[in-house]
Parts: sequence; C-alpha cells; structure tokens
Amino acid sequence: MNSSVSRAAGAFLWDAVLIVAFALTGRASHAENLWVGLWTTAWPFLAGVVVGWLVTLAWRAPAAPLRTGLGVWAFTLVGGMLLRTASGQGTAVAFIVVAAVVLLVLLVGWRGIAAIVRRRRLARR
Repeated sequence: MNSSVSRAAGAFLWDAVLIVAFALTGRASHAENLWVGLWTTAWPFLAGVVVGWLVTLAWRAPAAPLRTGLGVWAFTLVGGMLLRTASGQGTAVAFIVVAAVVLLVLLVGWRGIAAIVRRRRLARR
C-alpha cells in the first residue's frame, strides 16, 4: 500500500473512531447503556462522514484542517442530523449545538494538531 493511500485510510479511521467516541460520550452523559444503542447513535454521523469524504475528495489532502476538515465536519454534522431526523431520533437544538462544537473540535482539531506537528518537523530539518 502506498503512503498516500495509507495516510488517507489512517485519516478516515481517525474520523470514524472520533465519531464513535463522540457517540459513546453522549450516551454516557445521559446514563444510557453505552453499547446497546451505540450503533443507533453513531451510524447517522458515520454515514455523514463518508459523504463528507466523497464530496470534499478528502483523500487528496486527508489531514488538511481547512480544506478537508471543515468540509468533512459540515457534511458529518448536517448529514448526521438529517439522518437522525429521518430515522426518528432526536435533534433538539441543544444537541445540534453540542454536536456542532464537539465534532468541529474533533474532526478539525486533530487535523490542526497534525499540521502543527508536521510544520515543526519540517522546521527542524
């Protein structure tokens, strides 16, 4: 597997793991069974992140905070909320706000940290 495919796969995996962590945290904060409803909570956002990756062509610059991160975040959030609504799950305004902020921090944040680390490594060379 070449390095660009490996980087893209790793970045997508990071996004998916962080979305599952978001769903787990949300379930835990409401004292709900963590594992029984995890898929119910996570799948709309996982579907949204797949759409985000496809629309933004994220594999071309998987760790770019603005070019990729913001687009992936927007599609994950909006797609996730639309799919939650279509499947009869809640989309209270407070949940939308919390999800928007948390997913922004997670999906753009890791990319920002990666960009800082990358710049520092290059500066040392």
